[in-house]
Amino acid sequence: MLVTETSSRSEQQLSYGKFSMYALRISLIAALGGFLFGFETAVISGAEKTIQKLWSLSSGWQGFTVASSLIGTVIGSLLAGYPAQRFGRKKTLMGIAMLYLVSAIGCALTGKWILFVISRFIGGLAVGASSVVGPMYIAEIAPAPMRGRLAGSFQLNIVFGIFVAYTSNFLFLGLGDDSWRWMLGVMVLPAALFAILLRTIPESPRWLVLNNRDEEARKIFERTGDTEAMNNIMEEHTLAAGGTKESLFNGRYRKPIMFAVLLAMFNQLAGINAILYYAPRIFEMAGFGQEKAFLQPVYIGAANLLFTLLAMSLIDRFGRKTLLIIGSFGMILFLGLTALAFRESATGNTNVLYYLIGFIAFFAFSQGAVIWVFISEIFPNSVRSQGGALGSFTHWIMAAIISWTFPVIVEGSERGGYYSFLFYCVMMVLHLLFVWKFLPETKGKSLERIQKELGIE
Repeated sequence: MLVTETSSRSEQQLSYGKFSMYALRISLIAALGGFLFGFETAVISGAEKTIQKLWSLSSGWQGFTVASSLIGTVIGSLLAGYPAQRFGRKKTLMGIAMLYLVSAIGCALTGKWILFVISRFIGGLAVGASSVVGPMYIAEIAPAPMRGRLAGSFQLNIVFGIFVAYTSNFLFLGLGDDSWRWMLGVMVLPAALFAILLRTIPESPRWLVLNNRDEEARKIFERTGDTEAMNNIMEEHTLAAGGTKESLFNGRYRKPIMFAVLLAMFNQLAGINAILYYAPRIFEMAGFGQEKAFLQPVYIGAANLLFTLLAMSLIDRFGRKTLLIIGSFGMILFLGLTALAFRESATGNTNVLYYLIGFIAFFAFSQGAVIWVFISEIFPNSVRSQGGALGSFTHWIMAAIISWTFPVIVEGSERGGYYSFLFYCVMMVLHLLFVWKFLPETKGKSLERIQKELGIE
């Protein structure tokens, strides 16, 4: 009898492993949108000073040129919920891949500032939409025990894209006056690959349930290893019948709205996008020469990647809240040290490299790994696209503000670097209090159970 039970258990484990590999494969394909997200976000850091000289831009117009992508990102995140809800997650992801392609080609070939800004804006639309639909799709297709790691693969791809962008910027630096075109244009290759691979993934089973295609949903749930497939389908229909198809802003969803908006705001108030967009400039401010100023961001990208990998291995074991609390303490420390480095003069000191690597490590381990997982988990199925769009919209509004104002502040005052990083440090103190006192834990729970615990019934 014991042998039979052991054999049966082994067969179940092998079967689950097979299904898990299927869930892993389709999640990684969807997460390629995260790679393009990260690449698009960081690649401008290598070109921004050349572009400023090329078109003789003031610090204000330079901030606008860099932030043009983020303006598109804000709009993309705001609008992404509708096509994801109306046409499905898969078709929306395919449209996003096309936007990435158009942006890369436009940025690489244009000779006019306005066309460059438009191309960056289109890339921003893709990033914003991707930040909503990618994590949403993965969260809806992943079995609960794997959801943190699989949804986190989107963030892992973001940081891998950032690392590749910094590395390619450094490698293309020696190609002369047009090196910036190569830096921006090389994104054509992963964008094309993303578009091709998306054709091989299924539609989100939870979206299929919302559209009364239960049998198709059941087959996908079974292939991904979700043993509660039929229970999930029945629960979704019960919840929909109970009124969860109402508008997002009706009072019922005030808790998940508050959590998503505040977490998204604090993510950018850490100053992460100022560092990613202006890394070479920051290192030049700290006293590094041009070549080293382009090399140091590669180290930052590597630290980002390494600690995101670490977080992905722990997020389903220790939970989202624990990672956020640990990360808060580290970010407060290293942002404070960076501010002090710039306190006495605009040139700072070369220890800034170590401080920023420390900050990136704790950011990647906590906020970077958690934000898209958490926002994709806390909203009910029927309003998940709206809730994800709200969280992403908030995130990118703050990113645009931070990225637009950073060059104005550092060029407008000798102590601009000090003021900027001190502000980010204070914001992380508030973030720690918010997470510790208010944020719920979601690890290991089905999406349906999470919404019940939040009082959404």
